[in-house]
Amino acid sequence: MTLARLTPPAGPPRLLALAQLANSVGDGAYLVCSALYFTRIVGLPPEQVGLGLTVAWGLGSVAGVPLGHLADRRGPRGTAVVLALTTAASVAGLLAARSFAAFLLAVCAYAVGQCGLAAARQALLAALVRPEKRTGLLAYLQSTLNAGLGAGAALGGLALHAGTRTAYLAVLAVDVAGFLVCAAVLSRLPAVPPRPPVAAAEPAFAVLRDRRYALVTALNAILLLRMPLLSLVVPLWVVEHTSAPGWIVAALLLLNTAAVTLCQVRAARAVTGLPSACRAVRRSGVLLLASCAVFALSAYGGSAAVAAGVLLAAAALQVAGEMLQSAGSWQIAFDLAPPDRQGQYQGFFGAGTAAARTLGPALLTPLVLSGGTAGWLVLGALFLAAAHAMGPATRLARPRALATDGRP
Repeated sequence: MTLARLTPPAGPPRLLALAQLANSVGDGAYLVCSALYFTRIVGLPPEQVGLGLTVAWGLGSVAGVPLGHLADRRGPRGTAVVLALTTAASVAGLLAARSFAAFLLAVCAYAVGQCGLAAARQALLAALVRPEKRTGLLAYLQSTLNAGLGAGAALGGLALHAGTRTAYLAVLAVDVAGFLVCAAVLSRLPAVPPRPPVAAAEPAFAVLRDRRYALVTALNAILLLRMPLLSLVVPLWVVEHTSAPGWIVAALLLLNTAAVTLCQVRAARAVTGLPSACRAVRRSGVLLLASCAVFALSAYGGSAAVAAGVLLAAAALQVAGEMLQSAGSWQIAFDLAPPDRQGQYQGFFGAGTAAARTLGPALLTPLVLSGGTAGWLVLGALFLAAAHAMGPATRLARPRALATDGRP
């Protein structure tokens, strides 16, 4: 595969990808090292770290809508630049954190900045890219994100190997630099005029009254429960229920990262409108169900090699479903949002990601680890049901949008 096929076209698409790459490298390093930095270097108890992160991401999920609304009304480019700088400052604050209060303040600012930045960048993308090109560009951005996270994780691994305070601080400095570069790149994008203010009779946060869009967001959040699988549930499953070697966990994560980096763009090519988006999501439900079933089979592998092979097959099915679900959900999120309120609608839709990351571990750990095969099948059935409900929910949310392109 040539480099040209892995990079978006020149102009705003490529600048958006460069901004994504800049902050994802730093984030990859941060994610690998942050927990140990907070506990070993700052000296916080793990319970306080967990509480702080839960509060922070809960606050971030709530902040997405008002910050997205701010992007609509003040202009998404300027808002995105300010939020990237805010996030850089919050990570810099973690460099100086020596108490739980300082840690909580910095990590809350980080989560709010990240969620707001995501909404503002989505609004910026919607303004600068034609509707039929958005999902394809988001596929490029997802590939860039995974590549950056992988490179950053390698840097974080070096810091973990060194294990010194200086190494951990260097990782945080890389994250600060990444967001500063992100802000600089975003500032080079064309200016987007702010949307006119809403009429006095209209609610400022219309998305909060849009029950049909909320239903679509909730179904997507259910499908996003796949996110804690490889990072939390599967590693515990491997250790407690299979005879596979421990290193297979790293291989599964590597498979996922490489597949998304190399194949997400191709997987998104067939998604060009709401009907094809709903078809992609529906197919993703079938693949995610199959993945859950194969993960369950890994407990019955008689040898380490067999169990490892079954786990790799399950992870391959999972990432195939992930790529289809991602492509379909991007298209749905944009096409169902009013053009003049993309920021707040994308902020609301993005709250589903925060909800899946926050609630997923508490829901999936007992379901799968205690439920065993039955738990995996229940989870797979939940994925299948949510995926198949997406088409009717989308038609309910915007039936006229589908009239010219057939039924999803």
